[in-house]
Amino acid sequence: MPEALDASPYDALLLLSFGGPEGPDEVVPFLENVTRGRGIPKERLKEVGQHYFLFDGISPINDQNRALLDALRKDFAGHGLDLPVYWGNRNWAPYLTDTLREMAADGRRRILVLATSAYASYSGCRQYREDLAGALAVLEGEGLEPPRVDKLRHYFNHPGFVEPMTESVLGSLAELPEDVRAGAHLVFTTHSIPVAAADTSGPAEGHGDGGAYVRQHLDVARLIAEAVREKTGTDHPWRLVYQSRSGAPHIPWLEPDICDHLEELHGAGAPAAVMVPIGFVSDHMEVLYDLDTEARAKAGELELPVRRSATVGSDPRFAAAVRDLVLERAAVESGRQVTRCALGALGASHDLCPVGCCPARTPKPAAAGADSPFA
Repeated sequence: MPEALDASPYDALLLLSFGGPEGPDEVVPFLENVTRGRGIPKERLKEVGQHYFLFDGISPINDQNRALLDALRKDFAGHGLDLPVYWGNRNWAPYLTDTLREMAADGRRRILVLATSAYASYSGCRQYREDLAGALAVLEGEGLEPPRVDKLRHYFNHPGFVEPMTESVLGSLAELPEDVRAGAHLVFTTHSIPVAAADTSGPAEGHGDGGAYVRQHLDVARLIAEAVREKTGTDHPWRLVYQSRSGAPHIPWLEPDICDHLEELHGAGAPAAVMVPIGFVSDHMEVLYDLDTEARAKAGELELPVRRSATVGSDPRFAAAVRDLVLERAAVESGRQVTRCALGALGASHDLCPVGCCPARTPKPAAAGADSPFA
């Protein structure tokens, strides 16, 4: 039997994700949840939802979260970590509020939260914390004592996140025709966000052009490119690019777009490319549509050979990384010494999001941070 590992003072882990529809009838209601408060007409949402309808109205994200749940539970049990794992979504069933209500009913009082977003930004961190605060407020309004929640630190540079992606890039390069493999460019992709949101991502004292969001992605891209060079002996040119823009045309968003960059590569004579979705934890809809559908179609028009590497998904190394992060945070909360595991130049991220971190345009309460209304 494995030696028992101690996660105290925590008594549960919550996997917190975005959510997605699991049938055609759920697409528009799901998008209404995502865009609530923006006044977008239903007919426009039907247009936006076309890429879901191409996949029978089913987002792969829920099944991928089920696979990650299974991987986490197996890893914890196999290493003697007695910590139940729950799952809640921000925008679709199982809803976060329902899951927190279930956890409270089960007597869970100190909860760690794993968000399926590895980087600092409003949409990738603070908005999750705002939804946590909203759900806890609902429980409080129902007369329940809300549990205390703490969010695991950003894990973009944890070896268990970086190494599976590096291995996948090597596999994608090997799939390219031999005559173009050595000259292939690495195209690291992440979700585009408004430039203003990028510039204010991360702690307030670190804000600058691109903020923590861009710096963190660049550090991961550099780590993977360097690891690929060490493994292959080839120095592949690389660039960080963006996908999945959804905002108004007059608002500046991070660029270049993946399809524009593929055109640039083709025009410059690049023989091939590997698309590396470092900004995403799993192969969900934005990866399947924006990369596997749109970007591949653009590459086909250009006759540019491309491959797309996989995200970490439910890779056992990622599950082990989550275990490591759980035990790290438990040690910190218990006053024990801990060695934090992080690759690259940026080091381990903060445990507690400081005041002013990734600010919202309209201030809202946010849990699991220095400004949390819930002790």
